[in-house]
Amino acid sequence: MIIIKNYPEFEGYLGEELGVSGWHTITQEQINKFADATIDHQWIHTDVERAQTESPFKATIAHGYLTVSLLPYFWHQIADVQNLKMQINYSIENIRFAQPVIVNSQVRLKAKLVAIVNLRGITKATIGVEMEIDGQKKPAYTGEVVFLYHFID
Repeated sequence: MIIIKNYPEFEGYLGEELGVSGWHTITQEQINKFADATIDHQWIHTDVERAQTESPFKATIAHGYLTVSLLPYFWHQIADVQNLKMQINYSIENIRFAQPVIVNSQVRLKAKLVAIVNLRGITKATIGVEMEIDGQKKPAYTGEVVFLYHFID
């Protein structure tokens, strides 16, 4: 895990890989809870028996947005941004889903600092992200997440 305490420290990582999170197993319970929270109960996610017989994956798959919602969880395993007044999730950009995450797969996040700007004392950091699936060549998705950091002076 990297520790970042201010803009100059953060800027020093520009263009570099920031790290990789630990693995997390996507369970059917997590998929079901996400389905309840988002009111998205499409059978490909929640109907285990039907997915085994009708799905091309022969199992349920995680919602794409469930995997994206794990970004903050994984990000905090990669970077400890300290000395903050506030952090704001600003945007998620150019997310491309490359392949589904089958239930009980392990996933993790790889992050790279692709851009950083000082906006009158507010740090706008663009992090390139790739969600890897254990044992798979293609990632679940790639894209960018943008955070705004208000460092304490």
